[in-house]
Amino acid sequence: MRVPILMYHSVTDRPAPATRPLAVTPAAFAEQLAYLNDHGFTAVTFRDYAEGGLPGRPVVITFDDGYADFHSEALPLLDRHGFPATVFVTSGWLADAGPEAAGTPLDAMLSWSQVREAAAAGVEIAGHSHSHPQLDQLRDQELRDELRRNKDLLQDRIGAAVTTMAYPFGYSSARVRRAVREAGYTAASAVANALASDRSDPLAAPRLTVGPGTTMDRFARAVEGRGVARVYAKERMLTKGYALVRRARYGLKVLAD
Repeated sequence: MRVPILMYHSVTDRPAPATRPLAVTPAAFAEQLAYLNDHGFTAVTFRDYAEGGLPGRPVVITFDDGYADFHSEALPLLDRHGFPATVFVTSGWLADAGPEAAGTPLDAMLSWSQVREAAAAGVEIAGHSHSHPQLDQLRDQELRDELRRNKDLLQDRIGAAVTTMAYPFGYSSARVRRAVREAGYTAASAVANALASDRSDPLAAPRLTVGPGTTMDRFARAVEGRGVARVYAKERMLTKGYALVRRARYGLKVLAD
């Protein structure tokens, strides 16, 4: 079974400059959800995907970072279709993170009360690190701290287990994936711009990027699995090239130590 796991960030008509390359309008998001509903897709959470036993035409709808417009714009549209979703939350970026604040949010963020409200509405709350660093560039102790602090805070604030996460920027490595497993996660999501399947590495499940340039034709071809490699040819080439750069960069850092 091939499963489209969709990666969203912000859903708004007025994105901040930093999120503009990642944002989709509420109208576009509504049209995309309508397509999924009209073509017989059943939305499941990322945790559902990882646990298996999926319906006939599954789709996973995910959101990275935890922007405030998820609560104001995306959640009402998801509710209209009865679609669950997964939000990968950067705990140090939240609006009322207080003394736990860390990193630099790109736009207005969810509050803890909104995170809890989303969880009560059936949204899966999942990890996305505490301060949104490039995990594959961190030293081992920093990496463990980022993962565990994020997981512990989320579990404490929502009162439920957090078993899945997504890598900030989509980047990981074998070392990062080992740390993710050791932190207690059973599944993790990358980007890769490919369809997931039951053969995918559970700690590197691929997703499909949805952004402002995703036309309805491109969206339909992606979720239906029609020439996904061609749809995302440019993105996949850039990802592979940058992976080589990142491995070299971390190797130089280790040598410098």
